[in-house]
This record gives sequence, C-alpha cells and structure tokens, in this order.
Amino acid sequence: MTVVAAGAILWRKEKGELRVLMIHRSRYDDWSWPKGKLDKGEAVSEAAVRELKEETGLKVSLGVKLFVSEYKLDNGSKKVVHYWAAQVTDEALKKQNFTPDDEVSTFEWLSVSDAKKRMTYKHDNDPLKALIALNDKNQLDTRPFIILRHARATTRSDWSKGEATRPLLKQGAVQAVALTNILNAYGPKLVVTSRWKRCLDTVQPFIAKHKIKLVERSQLSELGAKNGPQRTQKLINNLVETDKRVVVCSHRPALPTIIEALGAYGDKAQRKELEEALNLKPADMCVVHLAKGTGKKKSKIVGIEFEGPASGD
Repeated sequence: MTVVAAGAILWRKEKGELRVLMIHRSRYDDWSWPKGKLDKGEAVSEAAVRELKEETGLKVSLGVKLFVSEYKLDNGSKKVVHYWAAQVTDEALKKQNFTPDDEVSTFEWLSVSDAKKRMTYKHDNDPLKALIALNDKNQLDTRPFIILRHARATTRSDWSKGEATRPLLKQGAVQAVALTNILNAYGPKLVVTSRWKRCLDTVQPFIAKHKIKLVERSQLSELGAKNGPQRTQKLINNLVETDKRVVVCSHRPALPTIIEALGAYGDKAQRKELEEALNLKPADMCVVHLAKGTGKKKSKIVGIEFEGPASGD
C-alpha cells in the first residue's frame, strides 16, 4: 500500500535572512513540515494548499516543486510526499488564523540552521536542501506560467458547425470544475485563452469561482497559431515579461508554438523536459515556474511540473 501526501516548506525573509516554518505535532512529539494525505479525488497541489491552511492557518500559493520524498512507515507501507516551496507574504501573516488542535500544537519560524537541528526526521532534510539551493541562486521567488490544454471536447467528426463552436463533453465540463482548485493552488491572477468555445468553457468555472481576470486572444486558437506562429510566440513572450502569474489555455495543435517560445527561457535540459507538454491530455497542464532575472537577464525557468484532473498524480 502507498500513502500519498502533499505539503510545503513555508518560507519568508526577515532582514534578508531565510526563515522556514516547522510544525510540532503533540501526538507524535515531532517537528516537521506541514503536510497531509490526499482526500479522495484530490490532486496533489490542491491537497498541499488545503493542508497548509488546516495545519498553519496560512493561505498561500505554491511555488516551485522541491522534492518528492519516499520512505517506509512503521506498518510497512510506503509513503510518498510531494513538497513545494511556498512564500508567506506579510499580508498572509496578517490574515493567519491558527488554532492549536490534536493535529498541530504549535509552529515556529526558524532559521535554516535551527530548522536542521529541530527536525525529527532525516528525510525532511531533502526538501530543505532543495530550498536552500534555490535561495543561493536567487531563484526561490518564482511565479507560475501555466500551459493548460482545454478539457475533453466533442470529437471533430461529431461536430459540423465549425471548430470555433465545438463544445466540451460532459466529461470535459466535470474536468473544468475540477480544475478550479488545482489552478488556484498556484495563485494565478490572469487567464489568457483562445476565443474558441472549448477553451472558454474550460476556464470559466475557475474565473467565476475566484474572480480572475480573463483575456481572449485569437493567437491561441488553432488557426491563429497555424497562420501566425510568430504572433503567438510574441504573445507568450509579452506575457512572460509582464511578471504576472498566468494561465494560458489553448489547443493541442498550438502547443508546439507555445512551448518553443517558453523554451527560450530555459536551458537545453529544461527545453527537453518542456517537450513533454506536447503530450498533454485534455484538461492537463504544465506549470512552468519562472524566476525574475537580474540586470539585463530575462526571466529564467526554475522548475517544470505536470498536473491535472485527467492525469492526477
């Protein structure tokens, strides 16, 4: 049996020093990172955000994925824990609503050196190492650029009224609703989508629930990317340069053009990893975490991950 859980290392800077949050569980008398098991039907990202809120009273958005920890439990089963970095802003601290309970008795903000001394389990050092490495490279403060393929739609052969109006299937509508919490886990503030119906209907539940700004662009439609790939790539570059947390919803035939534009912000290995996005299934997404460059350097890809209600984890 495998137990899947999700959590994060919550971090902030105090007078330039990196500090991280650890929780104490009185039931086990241990110090560790906030995390918890997935609920039925829950994606790892939404589970992480939910658990962070339940165990620390903090509402945060996920940053770059740090580590996937695997270890054996006392009962012999395997536990897999997905860890992200998650920055805690001053605003989030002001809104924190923490009440000690049977799960978490208290928490503390610690320096990295103190956290290493405090942690109960050796495997908790692995995500911390990844966090420190990103901080040393000034790549810990990131924003997401999410490539989303529209949810499952009526097949082309079953629709004769034009590609722009081809609708989602019932399964696609369910996927669109499931995406609302998954997308929100990364805290996007802008959705840019193809004007075609199946893309608009994919992002509408998220827009409606979280009151996110929506922009429609013809460059993201199948025809737009086919007839003017340079215009599509220019749109992607402009969105990267805005430094906003963005969701781009488009079609499978447009993915190569979008991925090529984003690949310019990564190295050879990252461009290779991005190619996996060519195989996104309906309603799946590729989350590209970007760190702001320094001086004349442009934004840089720090991490890439894949998720969605169709693939899960």
